[in-house]
Amino acid sequence: MTVAKPLPHDAAPLHVTGQARYVDDIPVPASCLHLAFGLSKVAKGTLTSLDLDAVRAAPGVVMVLTAADFGHVPDCSPGAHDEPLLCTGEIHFEGQPLFLVAATSHGAARRAAALGKAEIAEETPVLSIDDALEAESFFGAKLVWGQGDPDAALAGAAMTAEGSMEIGGQEHFYLEGQAALSVPQEGGDMLVHSSTQHPTEIQHKVAEALETGMHAVRVETRRMGGGFGGKESQGNWLAIATAIVASRTGRPAKMRYDRDDDMVITGKRHDFRIAYKVGFDNTGKIAGIEFEQFCRCGWSQDLSHAIADRAMLHADNAYHLPHVRIVSHRLKTNTVSATAFRGFGGPQGMVAIERVLDHVAHAVGKDPLEVRRLNYYDTVPRHGDGLAAGMEDGRGVVPGPHAVPQITPYGMPVEDFELHEMTEALAASCGYAGRRAAIREWNAASPVLKRGIALGPVKFGISFTLTHLNQAGALVHVYQDGSIAMNHGGTEMGQGLFQKVAQVAASRFGVRPERVKITATDTAKVPNTSATAASSGSDLNGMAVRAACDTIVERLAEFVAEKHQASPREVVFAEDKVTVGGAEYSFEEVAKAAYEARISLSATGFYKTPKIEWDRIAGHGRPFYYFAYGVACTEVVLDTLTGENRILRTDILHDCGSSLNPALDKGQVEGAYVQGAGWLTMEELVWDAKGRLRTHAPSTYKIPACSDRPPVFNVALWDRPNREDTIYRSKAVGEPPFMLGISNFLALSDAVAACGDAYPAIDAPATPERLLWAVERVKS
Repeated sequence: MTVAKPLPHDAAPLHVTGQARYVDDIPVPASCLHLAFGLSKVAKGTLTSLDLDAVRAAPGVVMVLTAADFGHVPDCSPGAHDEPLLCTGEIHFEGQPLFLVAATSHGAARRAAALGKAEIAEETPVLSIDDALEAESFFGAKLVWGQGDPDAALAGAAMTAEGSMEIGGQEHFYLEGQAALSVPQEGGDMLVHSSTQHPTEIQHKVAEALETGMHAVRVETRRMGGGFGGKESQGNWLAIATAIVASRTGRPAKMRYDRDDDMVITGKRHDFRIAYKVGFDNTGKIAGIEFEQFCRCGWSQDLSHAIADRAMLHADNAYHLPHVRIVSHRLKTNTVSATAFRGFGGPQGMVAIERVLDHVAHAVGKDPLEVRRLNYYDTVPRHGDGLAAGMEDGRGVVPGPHAVPQITPYGMPVEDFELHEMTEALAASCGYAGRRAAIREWNAASPVLKRGIALGPVKFGISFTLTHLNQAGALVHVYQDGSIAMNHGGTEMGQGLFQKVAQVAASRFGVRPERVKITATDTAKVPNTSATAASSGSDLNGMAVRAACDTIVERLAEFVAEKHQASPREVVFAEDKVTVGGAEYSFEEVAKAAYEARISLSATGFYKTPKIEWDRIAGHGRPFYYFAYGVACTEVVLDTLTGENRILRTDILHDCGSSLNPALDKGQVEGAYVQGAGWLTMEELVWDAKGRLRTHAPSTYKIPACSDRPPVFNVALWDRPNREDTIYRSKAVGEPPFMLGISNFLALSDAVAACGDAYPAIDAPATPERLLWAVERVKS
């Protein structure tokens, strides 16, 4: 069976030879127009005049559009209808598009856009969380979820601690920037090539802008050069702009952002402030806790409500909190609208509870890992695991895991908790206890360099919290020569989704993976797709492809069985052959014979995730089909004179269920860890007092380099099948390992704690400057 084999990425040879084709590589006719936005240099104000004479007169310019050129300015938002393509009068953030230029080359369009002269009545912008609170600038009312009686639990707790943590945003920094190409077709139809995670949303927004039906717009996405959530909604602007120009001129239109423009115009990960108060006993067992989350959303809503919800949903991470209140505020500011980013709010909620556990461990004087394990959810036995705790087998009471699952703050039973065993396994394999003792001795003898170590867990819920998005479709063709073409609604952004789903198809037909051709995501082939997001790509599209393949296999089995007077159940598809009784045929022989017998060799497949039920206002239900788990141990060294630091070693054990492709899954785990560590330690977004983003290029915004990865990097997969009926019992792997990088942040806090008696209370990102300040605080 092809599934579970560590096959390479399907496009790996194309990637390394430069032959992989992205949107900007698609050949276009000489008549193609190139687009650029003219951007606001002010964060808040009113546009009083716009002088574009020099823009229109610039070499190569064919068209210039402003809001006045539309009866209704097209909306670019994913749902709230609050993001006009071009400024309609009010300036909301620095980088907001004021006008659109179409010219004969990319350079001509950008040079012309720079000639625009805007007069703006500037106002004082609302930039920070404190600014928004003072101005009472919110998106909607606060949301409150929880369970139990946290007030009573806090009042009766033997010990309490409280604090507040700033958590910075993050730039996606995908290697391929935002890009779109629109090509007009006959009859007013439009073909859009878009670097997007959500082709159906592009289709919907372009159709809306052109005032036509979705059936007149076809969106195709072969691949992206990275996405990380930044291409879930942000590509709408480019696709709409190019489609409008293509429609009005009858010429193809293309747009791509330069890196500086991309970083200024597009959204980032949401930055948060999370305040907490926790009550606990002298062992570190949490009695009650209250969180207050402040989420800076930017100028428009984008996906902020769902992201802030996700931060609330992951406020517990791996810990049972019987008495908890989680309060969430969504703040409107004059900054670029924050958007989806790997983890979708989960990392922010998760890092806060990990901060709390560290604070509690410091207060009671215990190893943080001991306190974490004390507060873990209970394990519920799998079917076949034997008797549950409290049951008898004739020899007395059998010790074991609890039979009744504990409940999350949002009312979902945790039935699949894996972290007790996973933590035990990783702590043993990485030598955690011995290394912690050795680090304690090292720090006692080293006045300048301090080491730190942390082992932290991840429990991440898998499913879209907007229930209707948990569906997928697929289209599979078998040709008469035995070759197979497969299409589904997922998009490929380097994560290996296409290869995994192709392995599913090859396994269902019992053929070599080389027989399966993976075709570009295309809204004309599979309609009404969901975004490739929420780590759901393989879960949803793998099941849809399986359904389509199985339909064809059933037809072929019935055809072959009838010829041999056998049952279809006796027909076996394996090793490129079809066997029944003593007869054996090649797969292509069967395909050709079925075609000649007028058997349909094409099928669609559909899948919807079961068991999902969620009321977001009440904060109650089952928003996730299952949880994915992981544990990571990171050791760091810190120079206490400069704040400079580096990772010395990382050990990871990650839960992928029964992996569809261990090589691809390990690659995802490694990359996610490094990206998560970068978010919390070095990636810092800086806006000045005028609301201008100052970190808008690689020269000013630092992402992890190859030299920042751990020199000792041990990654293993936890080989246990998913308890839920997912595709081959696998688990999602896109987002969950991102939060393994939190262990790097915790290890740095551990190193700082070695400098004195006070709790470090470090904000994120833990840059060298912040670490140096923390060292000084702890020493004083």
